[in-house]
Amino acid sequence: MAGFNVNAARAQRLEALGRAWTFELDEDSFELPTELDRTVAHQLRALDDNDVDGLLRLLLGEQQFARFGRHAVTMQDIGAILEAYGKETGLGLGEDSASVSS
Repeated sequence: MAGFNVNAARAQRLEALGRAWTFELDEDSFELPTELDRTVAHQLRALDDNDVDGLLRLLLGEQQFARFGRHAVTMQDIGAILEAYGKETGLGLGEDSASVSS
C-alpha cells in the first residue's frame, strides 16, 4: 500500500486554488500566495503579534506592499482581507494579526 503522496496533494491544491489568491482594493489588484514555504512560515512566526505591516510585507512582497500602502486602508479592511484569505486558502494567520494597530 502506497503512503500519502505529498506531490499529488500539492498539485491538487494548486489546481483548486491556483498559485496566487487575489483581492481588489479600489481599482488595484493584489496577489497573495496560496502556499507558504517554511522560510516564510519561520519569518511570520518571528513577527511580533502587532506587526501588521510586517505580515503584509511578507505576504505581498515589497513592490505590492508599497502599492498597498498608497491606499487608505482601515484595520477592518485588513481584517476582512486576512479572514477571506484564510478561509479560501486554509492558511490561518491568527485573528490577532488583523485586530491590532500597526
